Amino acid sequence: MLHRLRRLITSGLDRTRDLWPEIRRAYGWVHAAARILKNEAGLGAAAVARRFHGLIGAMARHRATAGRLAGAIGHFLKVARSYRPGLFHCYRVPDLPRTNNDLEQLFGSHRHGARRARGRKTASSAMVLRGPVRLLAATATRLHPVHQRDLARADRHAWCALRQQLAARRHPRVLGRRFRRDPATYLQHLETVLLQQTLPA
Repeated sequence: MLHRLRRLITSGLDRTRDLWPEIRRAYGWVHAAARILKNEAGLGAAAVARRFHGLIGAMARHRATAGRLAGAIGHFLKVARSYRPGLFHCYRVPDLPRTNNDLEQLFGSHRHGARRARGRKTASSAMVLRGPVRLLAATATRLHPVHQRDLARADRHAWCALRQQLAARRHPRVLGRRFRRDPATYLQHLETVLLQQTLPA
């Protein structure tokens, strides 16, 4: 069995021998970019940017040597150039995460929980209307438990203003639902209100 497996691997390597130089070159560049951005040496933003731009320039000049992977290298260069304006900001601000993976995971876990509870793959209309409140509440309660004293310290005026804002966002949906339920009655009500506004007092 082991002999057959070894022979299979050897045969596969022999048949793909011509591809490996291109793969080594292309992935060598990609891994070099990852090492520069990881910045284990703790260099400043200008030094990281200089090293990264030097690598991008070398990749652009020698892209043809990647053979059949030249197109993939071209795509990498295009994406790297589009991200370049904000790519090095994290090295200028202390303790700023270099990726938004934690943030995506936080919101992804909320989406996953909502999907498991409702069985829906898309966001509900309630999330569209109350997302700013629901996401913040879900995040805050996940980070630490909320106690009565926390609610007692809340700003009541800000709470009332937020409720009014949410109600104002919800009102067009309510009107739309009323129209779909009974269009004739809804339009008759609008006509009555319009006549009351236009008639002299």
